[in-house]
Amino acid sequence: MLSPVSDPMTRDERRAGVALAAIFGLRMLGLFLILPVFAVFARTFPGGGDAVMIGVALGAYGATQALFQIPYGMASDRLGRKPVIIAGLLIFAAGSFLAAAAPDIYWLIGGRVLQGMGAISAAVTALAADLTREQHRTKVMAMIGSTIGLVFAASLIGAPILYAAIGMSGIFMLTGGLALAAILLLVRAVPAAPPLPAAVERPRFAEVLFDGQLGRMNFGVLALHLMQTAMWVLVPPLLVASGLPLAEHWKIYLPAVLASFAVMVPVIIYAERRSQLKPVFLAAILLLILVQAGLMVVTDGVYAIGLLLMLFFVGFNLMEALQPSLISRLAPAAAKGAAMGIYNTTQSIGVAMGGVLGGWLLKHFGIAAVHGFCVALSTLWLALAAGMRAPARRTSS
Repeated sequence: MLSPVSDPMTRDERRAGVALAAIFGLRMLGLFLILPVFAVFARTFPGGGDAVMIGVALGAYGATQALFQIPYGMASDRLGRKPVIIAGLLIFAAGSFLAAAAPDIYWLIGGRVLQGMGAISAAVTALAADLTREQHRTKVMAMIGSTIGLVFAASLIGAPILYAAIGMSGIFMLTGGLALAAILLLVRAVPAAPPLPAAVERPRFAEVLFDGQLGRMNFGVLALHLMQTAMWVLVPPLLVASGLPLAEHWKIYLPAVLASFAVMVPVIIYAERRSQLKPVFLAAILLLILVQAGLMVVTDGVYAIGLLLMLFFVGFNLMEALQPSLISRLAPAAAKGAAMGIYNTTQSIGVAMGGVLGGWLLKHFGIAAVHGFCVALSTLWLALAAGMRAPARRTSS
């Protein structure tokens, strides 16, 4: 009879996980610091009086991210993970410095476009998969996801303080500097990925794109980030309407994110040790459905909304750990980068769709319609996920 995995992570696995999570965190911190203050800054900038241009400047990064994730992922399969990550971070840093020096909104948009061209997410997650055994991969993905969540929470508090101290140009300069620091960390702290066996055959891109098991994961990340973005169209106004000023929203977000990590970590450990990834995966989707249904009913009350947000972050963070781990297990060994590229592209599409659909549904049909759509979408996701192939049960070595 097969026994659950009990062997601990090796020193190199822990080192790789911590270092790659820090690289993600350094890059994302710069991006997140921009979000809470950008709309305020843009209105004072030449050309920033046009709301459309503000939206373009914010969205340009995501658009080029979506275009470049797959090419970067495929390049990392052929050229190696580290060279592609370094190239992407250098391009991202160049875009940050261009935005810092921009004389008007149009140059600022150019800087954001260049930032987005440094699309390293697929290569980094593929490298994380290369450097960890399958029984510990979800833990490493959870490290990365948790770091991003903590960085996001920290940015909500730190962005207004930094903006007052160094201005938007200073924040963009800091963003570029953090990207360069991430390169140094990659070179010095991240072990080299093991080479692929010479006999491994590279599958055609179409085989990866249309693989049914991978397709379930891709649909899932699109649905997850569509829901998340749509929620941010609704939740801040709801909190304001409930009597919590915008400047104090971090008092809800930060405890909700931290509490969700406290719940998520033991669940991830249980799922890995007991080989229960699929049941936990399906339970997380069900939790997201229940949260969206709850938000259809709860339209005021700071604490009620805060509780639902915490439950949402539990499901969201679980998925941010589970889905990349499952993609890396299901993808062919010689096409992990390509599979991660497709996955990250559909994630970016979900973010874009969530903003557009959330705003359109809210304008024409109201709050309940947005959450009702999210319930329907996540129910479809649950039905598709029920047919996914469960990862093979691992034995201890």
